[in-house]
Amino acid sequence: MIDAFDLTGRSAIVTGASRGLGLGMARALAGAGARVVLNARDAASLDQAAEIIRAEGGTVDVVACDLASEAEQLVDDAATLCGGMDILVHAAALRDRRATAQLGAEDFSRLLDLNLTASYRLARAALPHLTRASAGRLIFVSSIAARIARAGDPGYVACKGGLSALTRALAVEFGTTGLTVNAIAPGLFATEANAALVADPAMRSFVEMRVPLKRWGDPTELATAVLFLAAPRSSYVNGITLTVDGGQSAQM
Repeated sequence: MIDAFDLTGRSAIVTGASRGLGLGMARALAGAGARVVLNARDAASLDQAAEIIRAEGGTVDVVACDLASEAEQLVDDAATLCGGMDILVHAAALRDRRATAQLGAEDFSRLLDLNLTASYRLARAALPHLTRASAGRLIFVSSIAARIARAGDPGYVACKGGLSALTRALAVEFGTTGLTVNAIAPGLFATEANAALVADPAMRSFVEMRVPLKRWGDPTELATAVLFLAAPRSSYVNGITLTVDGGQSAQM
């Protein structure tokens, strides 16, 4: 069982991989032996992320592009680099925390385009490669916001709810090919993007009250979840959204 998560000889795309949770998942996949193609919009930050992984002994390539318009090109480039594709981890997302009164319909539609429609386009382009793989894995990064909503965040909640629903739909449609389609729903994680919140005493009180483990998650604790779903031995796990939130969504 010690080699249950060995990904040697497999290739993976990770979107949103220049920092934070996306980079953490990319590092985990590379550490397990996969060849990883990193994607984000900013080439300079991708190069920095790639150097981190190479310093850890991983094999990595970078493809900088905007998924809103170039999802299909990313898949083509990554498949050419790696000679195919076994794993797709889609972690890229955009959040707009404006409440309904401030978030106009055009901006709401833009969030759907970037967070949900682009996810569909990316998955649709990758499916021919993933269904040919011996143990194809499609993994979306959703959120606990797909299940529990906070006031004033309608765009993000709708997008992540749609992404979890898309996960189920694709899992049912493509299960006969051997491809598994799952999602991960992170809770509160101490990433650099959340540094100000982590340091906020009011937020600290919220975490202690709402998260049974009484702390923020460490990004490495999400990386283990993606390794589990990506592993060839996780071949009967299909159509789920795996919640990784310290128990936050389990309590009333």
